[in-house]
Parts: sequence; structure tokens; C-alpha cells
Amino acid sequence: MGIQWSDSYSVGIEAIDNQHKELLARFDRLIVYCEAGRGAEDIRQALAFLEEYVNTHFNDEEALMKLHRFSGYQEQRAQHAYCKEWIKTLRAEVAVGEIPARHLTETPKQLLNWFLKHISTVDVELGTMLRNSAAPLGDLLIAKGLLTLKQLNVALNQQRVTGAILGETLISLGFLTAQEFAKTIAGQSGLEYLDLRTFSLSDQALRLIPKETAQKNGYIPLEIRDGVLSIGIMNPSNVVAVDNAFHLTGAQPKVFLVDYDGYGDIFERAYFFAKNSVQQRLEEFSDKLNSGKADLGVIIPELTELLIMDGILKMASDIHMTPSPEVLHVFYRIDGVLTYGHCLPKLVQPLLVSRIKIMAQLDITEQRLPQDGAFTQQYFKKKYDLRVSTVPTIYGENIVIRVLSTQGALRHISTLGLNEAVVETMRQLFNKSHGIILITGPTGSGKTTTLYSCLRELDLLEKNVITIEDPVEYHLNFVRQTEVNEKSGYTFASSARTFMRQDPDVMLLGEIRDKETAQIAIRGSITGHLLLSTLHATDAVASIPRLLDLGMDKLLLSSTLLAILAQRLVRRICFYCKEEYELTDKERAIFSNAGMDVKRAYRGAGCSRCGNSGFAGRTSIAEVMIMSVEIRELIYSGASTEAIFQAAQRGGLVPLFTEGLNQVAAGYTTLQEIQRVVG
Repeated sequence: MGIQWSDSYSVGIEAIDNQHKELLARFDRLIVYCEAGRGAEDIRQALAFLEEYVNTHFNDEEALMKLHRFSGYQEQRAQHAYCKEWIKTLRAEVAVGEIPARHLTETPKQLLNWFLKHISTVDVELGTMLRNSAAPLGDLLIAKGLLTLKQLNVALNQQRVTGAILGETLISLGFLTAQEFAKTIAGQSGLEYLDLRTFSLSDQALRLIPKETAQKNGYIPLEIRDGVLSIGIMNPSNVVAVDNAFHLTGAQPKVFLVDYDGYGDIFERAYFFAKNSVQQRLEEFSDKLNSGKADLGVIIPELTELLIMDGILKMASDIHMTPSPEVLHVFYRIDGVLTYGHCLPKLVQPLLVSRIKIMAQLDITEQRLPQDGAFTQQYFKKKYDLRVSTVPTIYGENIVIRVLSTQGALRHISTLGLNEAVVETMRQLFNKSHGIILITGPTGSGKTTTLYSCLRELDLLEKNVITIEDPVEYHLNFVRQTEVNEKSGYTFASSARTFMRQDPDVMLLGEIRDKETAQIAIRGSITGHLLLSTLHATDAVASIPRLLDLGMDKLLLSSTLLAILAQRLVRRICFYCKEEYELTDKERAIFSNAGMDVKRAYRGAGCSRCGNSGFAGRTSIAEVMIMSVEIRELIYSGASTEAIFQAAQRGGLVPLFTEGLNQVAAGYTTLQEIQRVVG
């Protein structure tokens, strides 16, 4: 039986066309007869009515192919053969009186469960599929642990007010991400989920399907492999997309389910860059500039936009424009690694700098002092915050642009790549009523993402959560968020003092960066609040002297600090070019020193999907130091960091490097990557 989203989201036992609806109507008649206590003869007639419809329509091969494009004709034909056999079996049982009398008065839901039990005796997989497709969306999300009953009720109340569809309401409220929702729907519909953010789209596929056609029919072309086009759809009942791809290619497409956010992120930029090669356009700009015929008033804004859009396409966190004596070099920081991008004529350097300064509302006449600014721009139908920093160098001003998306999805802590022990420890810590929890690491190590993921472990409907950030990176419902503006005097310290009067249960300080903020954190925790924050430190133990250096009192620090999590982001091996190899003696010795016996590991050979880097995406590694009685006494007594480290290890701390080696042994990353990031 097919599955459909009502208004593209709500899931129920609806079929993908009128024939399925008629089948379900006859099935419902059978349930109603049983519920109403009708006699065995009426039930036999209803079964005959149902069986006649199955025989009529499911023997029609053309109808079968139309109805079941998603999972393939042969598989679906076999499934419906099982359905026919089940109907015959059920009818025979009714004829001889084997249906227990109580089933004639049970509710439809109870009777449906009894029917599904009978199906499962014939085909377990089919019975499971039908049982899942019969489950209401809210119940299914609750069963998967993605939603609570309280959150569902809130979403339903808002849905009644706004008229929006349930799935969109759940996502807008922040109760689950678009990816989580799509994965649930994919599991229910039998489709495979694909994350477009980590998939390299084929230019060949994009050129084959016109943008307007794909957009009109609600799909995105992914790749062509062995002559078969793969497409991504957002609605599992979108047979129009499948038919359209079939019509254009003459072959049955391979279908994946993608989430709405991923589709919105990727669709526009994929088609833009498929038609506009960055390197080709840069060469065109260079030729015009060298010829002296260029209209600089047109070229410089276009060039600026192109460089920023290229950074977004590459998912860069930072864009560097570095001057040299003869040219201007452009670098992108991708997955934490600075990667060379482009080389531009020296002529454009002062013009690009001035253009970016104007966009960031900086003083274009000031070239001797560093400046900081920001601007918000929409690219590919999505808003981005761009933080600009300028520094004068001997060859001109160096520009760094930090790229921040204003529409990032908040992930569950269990999806960050942290090991299960760390995840469970953090969940327990976030159930504490008061104290300080810190997440440490260098810039770009994922501290804020982890901190916000932990917020999803809180019951935001029962706790007043207030955040003070610079900038606000994730926009959350049921969280009171404020952004620091130091130019106007609204600092971490001043805002924290104000928020103490807002009756908070949990306070999130974006960063502890000075003595005043540190003291407010202490004051907040000792007055009965759970305080969350980040700190720049190399590891968990090194955070202690860093906090003391900021002026925290030893007694108060030792009594209020609950735990410190130190983390790093390491690149993951590309799934498509992953290969096994044998470790050298020197590499095996590194594992041996950590008490591990590892002889083989994995690495990425490099392919077109990962840009020949061998890596695709990043994952987290972390160490957690829980404040035990022993550690509190060591902090108060002014013990060395080595003594605190030894006590932390006795309390269960697994050092960052050891955790990294575990990730290498599991095949997620490489030894070289761990050595680069952790050292």
C-alpha cells in the first residue's frame, strides 16, 4: 500500500492514486462491518468485495507499473501476491468460524493490529512495512524518540492557529530537524534518504534536466550511473517527478528522498554553478581587466559576489583575500583546512577591499588600522551573516570573511559523532539544576554547535532558557536569545546582569572571555541556575588554569564547576573512495603506546566527489572531565595540571588523542588527521 504526505507532510494510510484509495475504502468497510458486530455472512461478502477488487486491479500490469514506480514492479507484485493469499486465508477462516467472536466488536485499531499480525505470518517484512505505514506521524516520531507527547500537543495547537502542515510546524518550532523528519518519512515509505549537503551532484545530470523542469516537478537530478538517472524528491508520493524523469531519459530513475532544507540549500546553487564555471568567469574578468576595456563599476561587484558564492558552494567557513607583491590570492577554509582557491590581478586588490568595506559599513579611507564589520546577504535564496576583518600588511590590506548561515539546523547531540559514553554523560549533566558546564576548544572546533545540541536535551517547555551570544548562530523557539553589541555597550557582562532578573532556569553565555563574565558565571551558578558556556583552551584540564587566570576564586570554581568537555573536529574519510591499508611499524607503535593493537586502517584515495582530498565532512572527538571530589580538592589546593589530569583519568577521562585513535581504528578518519588536529 502506498504512502502519501497530506499537503506534502502529513503521513497516513493513503495511497498514491484513486485505485489505492478505493482499495482502502473496501478494507475500511470490512473493519466497519467487524466493529458493528455484523455476522459472518456480511464479513464474507466484504471480503469477497475486497478480493474481487484486488483480483481486478492488481492483475493489471500497466496499473501495477504506474502505482509502484518507487520500489520496482517485481517487488511490489510479489508483495501484493502475498496480500491476495492473506485475503484468501482470512476469508477461509471466516467461513469456518475461526475468527474469535471478540474481534467482531473490537475497535478498528485493534482489528487492524489483528489483521497485520496475520499478514506477518505470511511475510514478516511486508507486515512490518504495513504496520509502520499505518502509524500516525506523531506516534511514529514519539516511538523513535524524536518527539515528546508534550511537544506534539504544542505543535498541534500551533497548527490549529496557523493552518500550517504538521511537519513544517514541528520543524519551525525546533522540535526536530528537516533531516530527522525526512529520514522518518523515508523509513516509512521504503525509500533511501540522501543528504544533499554531503553529496556531489553531477554536472552531467544537471545539464540533462532543465532547471525549470526539475523545479516544476519537485525533484533534483543527482547523477547518472550506468545509464540510470538518480533523482531526489521531497515527497515520497511524487509520481509526477518519477514519470517526468522517465519521460526525459527513457529509463526508470533511481529515487532517493531528500529533505526540504537540503533541497533549498543545494538546488539553486547547483544549477547556478553548473552553468557558471567559477574559473571560467574569473578568466573572463582577468581578460577584460588586462585589456583595459573593463567596466570596473560592474566587474568588481560581480567579482565580489562570485568569490563569496564560490565559498558558499565549497561550504567554506572563512574566505581569505591575501595580497602579495604581484597578485591577490584567495583561500578558503574548508573542513578546518586552508585551501588555495584563486589568483587575481593586483589591479583588483584595492577595489575589492573597498567594495567589501562598503558592504560591511567600514571606513574605506582608513588603511592603517585593523577594522571589523559585518553584513547580511542572501545567496541562493538563503540568508548569510558575513563577518569581515581587515588587517594592514606590507602588501596591502588582508581581508578575512567569516561565513555564517542564519538558518542552521539544530542537531541532536547523538548525531555529532561523539561516542556513546560522552553523549550519555552530557545528557546526565544537563539534567542538573545548577552549576557550570563548559565546552572548550580552539576557534572553529564546533563548540557552539555542541552547546546548542545539548539544549535539545532540555525540556524547553518547562525551563526558561536565556542565551547571550556574539553572534546568534541558531535561531530557536522557546529560547530567549540576545546578541551582544559591544559598540553600544551591550556586553556579555551587562546582558548577563540583566538576564539574572528574567527568572532563568538555564543561562547560556556564548563565551567566558574576561574576569567580569567569569564572575557572573559563578554568581549565576551559585544562585541556583545551570550555566552553559564556552572557553578557549587546548583541553579539559588546561581550562582550569585558564579560568583561574581570568580571576575566578578557587573555592567558588571548585564548588560550582560540574564538567568540562574539550573537543575537536576531524575530517571524515570519503565514503566513495575509502580504502584499507596496512599500518607501518611506526604507526602501529603509536597505537601500541595507547594500549591498542591495530594493524590495518583506512584512508581516502581521492575522487571527484571529495575533490580528490580523500575526505568528506567532519566529525567530533571529545574528552569529558567530571568534577569529582578529588579534582575539586586539587583545584582548591592549587595542584598542578598534571595532578588534575591523573585524577581525571582515574575518574574516566579518555584523552582527546586516545579518542582520536579510536576513531581511526573504527575507520572514520586517518591517523594523519588526528595528529594534525590534536598533535
